[in-house]
Amino acid sequence: MENLAYAEVSWERMNNAVEKVRLRLLRAAAALAQAQVPYAVAGGNAVAAWVSRVDEAAVRNTQDVDLLLRRTDLLAARQALEQSGFVYRHVAGIDMFLDGPEAKERDAVHIVFATEKVRGDYVTAAPDVTEAEDTETFRLLSLDALVRMKLTAFRDKDRVHLRDLLEVGLVDASWLDHVPAELRGRLQELLDNPEG
Repeated sequence: MENLAYAEVSWERMNNAVEKVRLRLLRAAAALAQAQVPYAVAGGNAVAAWVSRVDEAAVRNTQDVDLLLRRTDLLAARQALEQSGFVYRHVAGIDMFLDGPEAKERDAVHIVFATEKVRGDYVTAAPDVTEAEDTETFRLLSLDALVRMKLTAFRDKDRVHLRDLLEVGLVDASWLDHVPAELRGRLQELLDNPEG
């Protein structure tokens, strides 16, 4: 195993990592709002926003920003985001906006297209941007739409996010009655095994 050079452990570095994601999200949201491009914050930031409404101590940090956009609005979104310093890239089938010309893919705003399947094998499409609500700082994907997206993707991190929602009581067994039938088994799996 190679010897890696480690920086000193520092609260400042940890806080900076979280703050950079927060500022990236706010900058992107403000640019889209200014340009009147419909969007919704999705992914880990949406989970964190919902969890924070119940228990601030249960919020989990995330490393990137996921935004839901309509494909027809991509050009307008690109113009707005590029004016705010983001750099558009299409890499491995993913549309993203890097946070500056020297940024890495981790330092990006990732785009999910509304009403389209993220992957061909997904059982449901992403929701529309209309399934969102305004908050003080950005448009937040509705809890119902967020849960559907997380159950559809169902990767390790999606299951962790769903468990976070379960832990604070935002999702419970009553949701089995209103998630799409093809996703109920996944939710039941989490309800049966909340610790993973």
